[in-house]
Amino acid sequence: MHIDVLIQARKERGMEAFQDRLNKKEVEAGTRIADKRDHPSSIKFFLILNIGLIINAVGIMCFKAPNHFAMGGTSGFSIILAYLFPSLHLSAFIWAVNILLVVLGLIFLDKKTVGWSVYSSLALSAYVTILEFFVPMSQPLTNDTLLELAFAVILPATGSAIAFNIGASTGGTDILAMILKKYTAVEIGKALMIVDAVIVAISAYLFGPRIGLYCILGHIAKAFVVDTVVESVSIKKVCTIISKNPDMVLNFLVTQLHRTATVRKEYGGFSGKPEIELVSVLTRREAAKLLIFLRKNDPDAFTTIVNTTEIIGHGFKGF
Repeated sequence: MHIDVLIQARKERGMEAFQDRLNKKEVEAGTRIADKRDHPSSIKFFLILNIGLIINAVGIMCFKAPNHFAMGGTSGFSIILAYLFPSLHLSAFIWAVNILLVVLGLIFLDKKTVGWSVYSSLALSAYVTILEFFVPMSQPLTNDTLLELAFAVILPATGSAIAFNIGASTGGTDILAMILKKYTAVEIGKALMIVDAVIVAISAYLFGPRIGLYCILGHIAKAFVVDTVVESVSIKKVCTIISKNPDMVLNFLVTQLHRTATVRKEYGGFSGKPEIELVSVLTRREAAKLLIFLRKNDPDAFTTIVNTTEIIGHGFKGF
């Protein structure tokens, strides 16, 4: 059926699509904004990734290395090597380990798959080198080991979570994980857990059971911190609105927030009266703007807001 016939049929049933009320420029503007949400600019992606890597590097140099918190990954392995060969700086071993993984990645994986992981591995090594030069750390900042452990976990975990949230990574053992996934039947999670367990065991042997136990605690805590940060950063609001003037609310969603909504015909359980229900997924800032609008223009609107962390689709993120 021709699109004009469909539009006419909707109009006859009182179901005119909201986009039919907008002019061409308004539709194009909304489409551009939605596409921008789907595909963030390369500059924004690059900046966010580097912020995550810098935070990670600060955690390694200022808290992990001085306390010998070898909790796994390339940084943990490098901390052990730096202790065994004190004539070389930590950054030298981080460079060596990351370059080795990058070479393996370029040999066994296609460039597209390994692209940002290669950059992340080399950039993280560079940031650690810069910090080592300007802020050399031979001793812990404080005498409170538990406080040091908290920052040794929170900073790298936050940096990793920022990278994960934009679909990137901090490199390092992620490259090893991709190689294992491609060429073996080994479960990636278990393989990396075994590698990290070996690193923690070596640190316990070299630095004593006290540091070893701190490393185990930190390794467990990191997983929870990464998940918490990823969820808090990517949280969205599922807003359900029942209003006496649904057209006004829908107009605000489309023209001001550049979002859309699912429109449902419902009825009140007590009154039995027909109601129009709007369901829209918004960011926290957009949800706050919606509440301000409703408070001013329709204070009697019935509104529920539920948190969600995984939204896949146009205007958010793809598969």
